[in-house]
Amino acid sequence: MGIIIALLIFGLIVTVHEFGHFICAKASNIKVLEFSIGMGPKLLQRRKGETAYSLRALPVGGYCAMAGEDEITDDERGFRSAKLWKRMIVLVAGAAMNFVLGFVLLIAMVCMMTDVPTTVVSGFAGYKDDAGQVHYTARSLETGLMDGDRIISMDGTRIFSVLDLNYMFATTTVSTHDLVVRRDGKRVELPDVEFYNENTGGTQDFGLDYKSKTPLTVTRSAGEFFMSMGHIVGMSLKQMVTGKLSKDDVSGPVGVVSAISETAKESESALDAVFNLIYMAALITINVGIFNLLPIPGLDGGRLLFCFIELIRRKPVKPEHEGYVHLAGMALLFGIMIFATYNDIARLITEHFAHNK
Repeated sequence: MGIIIALLIFGLIVTVHEFGHFICAKASNIKVLEFSIGMGPKLLQRRKGETAYSLRALPVGGYCAMAGEDEITDDERGFRSAKLWKRMIVLVAGAAMNFVLGFVLLIAMVCMMTDVPTTVVSGFAGYKDDAGQVHYTARSLETGLMDGDRIISMDGTRIFSVLDLNYMFATTTVSTHDLVVRRDGKRVELPDVEFYNENTGGTQDFGLDYKSKTPLTVTRSAGEFFMSMGHIVGMSLKQMVTGKLSKDDVSGPVGVVSAISETAKESESALDAVFNLIYMAALITINVGIFNLLPIPGLDGGRLLFCFIELIRRKPVKPEHEGYVHLAGMALLFGIMIFATYNDIARLITEHFAHNK
C-alpha cells in the first residue's frame, strides 16, 4: 500500500509539472500534440482538437509534447516559432506549478498542526526544586540567548522556520554557534552561543513560541516552511557539488519511493501518516521545481539558458547544436539516475540482510 501511495505522489508531482507547461503552451498558441498522465503503454486516449489526451499504464509521471520542441518544423505554431518571452514562460511554468503545489501542501500541513510554530525563543530547559525555585540547565541562556529573541541566522545560514533550526542541529557536530537575532526590534549579533541541556545532554535547550491558527498565521507559516525547504534543497545541492555529500547519500526514485513507503508504514496513526506524507510531498515537489530550473542541458533550466543566449546574441543557437548539448545532458542525467538507483537498491539489500540477521 505504501508503494502505491508513493507512486501516486510521484505521479501527481510530475503531472502537475507538465500541466504547467501545457496550460502556458495553450495560452501562448503553441501547438500541443499530446498531454499524457503516466508513462508507458496507453490505457486510454481521447483527441480534442489538435491535442491527444492520454492515460498511460505507469503512474510515475507524464509529459507535454509540443510541436517543434525537439526538432525543426515548418509549423508556425511550433515551440521554436513562438516569441522568445513566450517560450521562456512555458519553460518556467513547470517549476512554477511545482512551487504552487508545494505551497498549497504546506498550507494543508500547517492547518493540521495544533498551533503555528515560530523561530521566537520562549523558555529554556530547567527544573523546579522542592521549594518551587526554577533552576535553568540551558547553556544558551548563559551564553547570550534571551527569551523573546527571534533567531534570524545561525553560522551565517538564514533561519526561516523551525525546519532550518532542526536541519542545523541535525547536520552540525559542534554545539557552539554564531547567531543573529531580532531583539526588541533591533538586530543583535550573538557570537559563540553554546547549546547544551545539562540535564539531558541534548543540544535543544530552549523552547519556541507558538501562535494560534488564523488565515494570516497559517499563510505566513506555510511561506516560511516553503522558504526553508527551498533553502535546505539548495544547501544539499551545494554539498553535492562541493563533494561534502557522500556518494552513498545520493538517492534516486527507488530511494524516494522507499522513504515515502516507510513513512506511511511507520506513522503512529492515520492522521500522522497523512501529515508526514504531505510534508514529504511538499519537499519533493519543491526539490523537483528547483532541480528543473538548474542550467543543466536536458532540463528546463538548460533550455532556458539557451533562451538567454538567444536574448544576448539576438539570434537562436542552431537547433541541431542545441539538440546535441541536450542529448549529452540527458545522457549524463541518466547516468546519475542509474548510479542513484544502484545506490538505492544496494542500500535496501544491505538493510534487509542487516534486519534479518
